[in-house]
Amino acid sequence: MTTADLRADQAALHITFDSNTSATFPYIWLRDNDPAGFHPDTHERVTDLTSISLDVMAKRVETDSDTLSVFWGDTDTPTVFDINWLKAHIPGQPSTDPARTGFVHWRADMGAAAIPRANADEILSNDAALKEWLVQTQRYGYSIVEGLADSTEAGMDVARRIGFLRETNFGVTFEVQSKPNPNNLAYTPIALPLHTDLTNQELPPGFQFLHCLANDAVGGGSLFCDGYAIAEDLRAQDPDAFELLSTVSIPFRFHDEDYDIRSRKKVINLDENGDIIEICFNAHIADVFDLSPDIMARYYPAYRQFMIMTRSQDYLVTLKLKGGEMVVFDNRRVLHGREAFDPQTGFRHLHGCYVDRGEFESRLRKLSRA
Repeated sequence: MTTADLRADQAALHITFDSNTSATFPYIWLRDNDPAGFHPDTHERVTDLTSISLDVMAKRVETDSDTLSVFWGDTDTPTVFDINWLKAHIPGQPSTDPARTGFVHWRADMGAAAIPRANADEILSNDAALKEWLVQTQRYGYSIVEGLADSTEAGMDVARRIGFLRETNFGVTFEVQSKPNPNNLAYTPIALPLHTDLTNQELPPGFQFLHCLANDAVGGGSLFCDGYAIAEDLRAQDPDAFELLSTVSIPFRFHDEDYDIRSRKKVINLDENGDIIEICFNAHIADVFDLSPDIMARYYPAYRQFMIMTRSQDYLVTLKLKGGEMVVFDNRRVLHGREAFDPQTGFRHLHGCYVDRGEFESRLRKLSRA
């Protein structure tokens, strides 16, 4: 049996649930989250917080097996809560989120053979298979989809199974192949060191989809490393370097005849708990550092050390995509690159697009409702 008592000195309601767990719910929070204050169709909040007094007080509370009713001193209409809803929204405890799958940090010893794989037809036709693939892709940061048709639409169909495609200055999709007069190093045959894409954007794209249509040239292997693992190792090995890379922002810039897109980013981005949530690292579009000389002297060794770690065999996983395979990876976690290839020895063509993290996580939540 759930019990509740008023605690005027704390301006809060203390609830002991039938599971013997207990929690404290401030009065102002209870009034702000009155179920009657949400639109019945859109579920958006319609309560006006400014109409609620900050020193609102409860005068009594009633409970039964399913609901809890709070009666306020300024109205005769109680606020009625579902007990299970209160259990799921205890102040100070993040609510359950099926999109928070946790992360598996990996290094070179994982090997290409251990990369999660999924079949395109199953993903397209079966929600359970789609959900399992999304979970594994988010946990590891990348996966490979097999069995795609020999069509640029095939990879896009998989991406659209998740959500809207993210358009950038390169278009809704892009072709990774050697071409004349390139405006990006990806469109050349030279080697690409590990990086994250479009760090010059205000919000870099989330998940990248690279569908291999042909990969017959000599060379051209794909390179990957887990930026979260590198950052965590740097935190343990050199806390000062980690502190600099996670607190000091540097400028990034892409510019060609049509665009000049700039943004400042920290290489390592943390949430309020200090957990790593994003890596922004692209040495090719890093703009001229404008840090003060005293910070510059300390920043360069830290930045250089991170770069060295991205090139270490301790973290590198290499694979050569085959026609009909598509690698999918979190562009704000997993760094990717490419070995040089010789376009005179065969054709190499990858078709790419992006889906933002928000779309990815939304789809995972929707699938979890079932």
